[in-house]
Amino acid sequence: MSKHIFVTGGVASSLGKGLTASSLGRLLKSRGLRVTMQKLDPYINVDPGTMNPFEHGEVFVTDDGGETDLDLGHYERFIDENLTRSSNATTGSIYSAVLAAERRGEYLGKTVQVIPHITDEIKRRIQILGGDDIDVVITEVGGTVGDIEILPFLEAIRQFRLDVGRDNVCYVHVTLIPFIGPSGEQKTKPTQHSVTELRSRGIQPDAIVCRSEAPISDDLKNKISRLCDVPPAAVVNAADADSLYEIPLVLHEEGLDQVVCELLRIEDRPVELAEWRDLVDRVESASDPVRIGLIGKYVSLPDAYLSVVEALNHAGIHQQADVELEWIQAKDAEGLLADGRLRDLDGIVIPGGFGERGSEGKIAASAYARENDIPCLGLCLGLQMMVADYARNVLGLAGANSSEFDPRTPHPVIDLMDSQRGVEDKGGTMRLGAYPAELLDGSKVAEVYGTVFVSERHRHRYEFNPKYKTAFDDGSFVRAGVSPDGQLLEFIELRDHPFWVATQAHPEFKSRPDRPAPLFREFLAAALTRAEGRKPHLPLEDTERSTSMPA
Repeated sequence: MSKHIFVTGGVASSLGKGLTASSLGRLLKSRGLRVTMQKLDPYINVDPGTMNPFEHGEVFVTDDGGETDLDLGHYERFIDENLTRSSNATTGSIYSAVLAAERRGEYLGKTVQVIPHITDEIKRRIQILGGDDIDVVITEVGGTVGDIEILPFLEAIRQFRLDVGRDNVCYVHVTLIPFIGPSGEQKTKPTQHSVTELRSRGIQPDAIVCRSEAPISDDLKNKISRLCDVPPAAVVNAADADSLYEIPLVLHEEGLDQVVCELLRIEDRPVELAEWRDLVDRVESASDPVRIGLIGKYVSLPDAYLSVVEALNHAGIHQQADVELEWIQAKDAEGLLADGRLRDLDGIVIPGGFGERGSEGKIAASAYARENDIPCLGLCLGLQMMVADYARNVLGLAGANSSEFDPRTPHPVIDLMDSQRGVEDKGGTMRLGAYPAELLDGSKVAEVYGTVFVSERHRHRYEFNPKYKTAFDDGSFVRAGVSPDGQLLEFIELRDHPFWVATQAHPEFKSRPDRPAPLFREFLAAALTRAEGRKPHLPLEDTERSTSMPA
């Protein structure tokens, strides 16, 4: 039978429940356990697919086409397992399932209520992730203890322990130890109140993870232990770390994984963390600076491009590069402003997105990179805007654009996919999930991947218009990858350019800290080459003269 760990949070949002859960998953997997993870989100949206990136951050996409919370990206990157749409459940999706069952008559005319029908559906969502092939299921409960909207989830996980047995469930509560400047003290009262609120819902935490700016003392841990009725060993401090990849090591040193294994009666096994420690060492030793410009319209909220940023960091770890990210509003890349914002960059990333705002800036950034030999990587919408750039500025197709942004364009080089015509629902209706592609043998993209058959995740409605295939066959533009049936353009590149490459997919979703996405890895390598070529080098004799001069 699978063991279950529930991670809740209190005091404030954005404490790092997702990273805590992910890190714990990594530690348990390092013990040889088979781990999967899940996020329960309290908002009423059926899925995050229609939510504003400014409010919610990026939409993470799974292989099977689930539009999920960005925390699933953390889960996949840390435990190195591909999750599914079942790993994310929202209040909206749960109520939709219950109402659909009621319409089908499955409740035999009974009054449908939050308890037991909603809580039973929540428990079912948790239960289906377990099985003979899974040792531990880690479930993060979104929101903050005390929020009205998470009460059904708290009730469900309370009942779950009764259903499956006390030895099969562990509750981990993440809370905050704030530092009060005027008094110069770290305060435990918010943690006490948070635990009291959780206990009022019938849940006694088995372990408390205390987030803090600086390490907390043993005296403070003992105080929390006494007042919250948790053993001292189960009060774990997660002080701010320099890198998120340090967090598993911090939690291991604090003994969280040992506490959890003892509570769940999991066999004590050696923890293999040598590879992860090596990863952290490489993060800390990265020294070669490289300036990458990210051209987007959501740059005021970095979480909107979280997986892109992490994929760049993974490539930086591999290349021993210190990635200096420049967040550039797409409109700032237009016209006379472009040169000032882009000329000192070593590489440009044009990420995905929806809507017309910022599209002209992305087209301009593509043109600037193409004309000035700056490595450029386009993702999803990035590919579409790079196609529009090439159509306008090289092929002379004046006004070329996506029909999404200009329905009257004389040259709709990007157009709505046939499968999307007539679709009215917005959530979960795009081309979603993993799709195969066949790469052109001898292309740069095929060289990067090391194979001519690849699979990447997608999230889009528009694509390269196949009516313009012939127009783009000018010898420089390369259709480097297509769908197996040859109908959909998946990858493009430019001959005689250091790296001008784009994909209709989102390879950032499959990138891992110790196994960076191939396109990001080679893009950063090209950017490093440009950075090296831009560094001033003193003549050898001048260098020797300066070192021999008297002080």
